[in-house]
Amino acid sequence: MRFYLGVMGLLLFVAGAAAGLFVRLRLRPPAEELDDYYWEVEDRHPGYTRYQKWSRITFGAAAAGLLLLFIAAAL
Repeated sequence: MRFYLGVMGLLLFVAGAAAGLFVRLRLRPPAEELDDYYWEVEDRHPGYTRYQKWSRITFGAAAAGLLLLFIAAAL
């Protein structure tokens, strides 16, 4: 059980971290696009909302992977 939790946690953490890096490098809209929007409503920009959604998902996956690793270490 400990081994399987560790492997699942490691895979989930690595996948989440790699996907998070991809999201930060590729999905973030350029600053020039966000300059056209007023700062109070820039979160309504379609590219920025997609970036925020995937950023939260990948961060959650990496956090869940770390949690599984800690649980496996505690067993």
